Amino acid sequence: MGTGASYERLDRAVVIHNLRMARPRDIPCPCRALEATDATYAECCGRWHGGLAVGEHAPTPETLMRSRYSAYALAQGRGPASPAALEYLMQTWHPSTAPGDLELSPLKWTGLEIVHQETRGDAGVVEFVAHYKVNGRAEKLHEVSRFVLEDGTWRYVDGVIAANKER
Repeated sequence: MGTGASYERLDRAVVIHNLRMARPRDIPCPCRALEATDATYAECCGRWHGGLAVGEHAPTPETLMRSRYSAYALAQGRGPASPAALEYLMQTWHPSTAPGDLELSPLKWTGLEIVHQETRGDAGVVEFVAHYKVNGRAEKLHEVSRFVLEDGTWRYVDGVIAANKER
């Protein structure tokens, strides 16, 4: 078999995205793991991860929240975090609140629930519950996150851990 055919088959089988990891086209998107949907990473959050370099940004606070969750999910629990995943998280963080460095602990993110989202003008709020495992034990992070639209780009500002409601 010629080299061209090998590359063509490889191209059909994987998507190379800015997280610098080869992933099958049909893996479910991490942000949709708890939903009854067949949305793939490539057509969901992969679009925003790859689009950042060419000026294509998440169009809503909820979309940005989902893409940031997926960046965390793909980077954590799989050895050292990808520098590109960390770069995506930092570039989508508002400069006034972004940490100087971002170090991720080893977690296995298992699903995301959007509880509420609201957008008014250039401000947005997304309340979510992110499910994860640490040392095999199921945990959840319930947060209300704030976003701001500047120069046509949504950025994560900060989040407040919500009161622990039983979900």
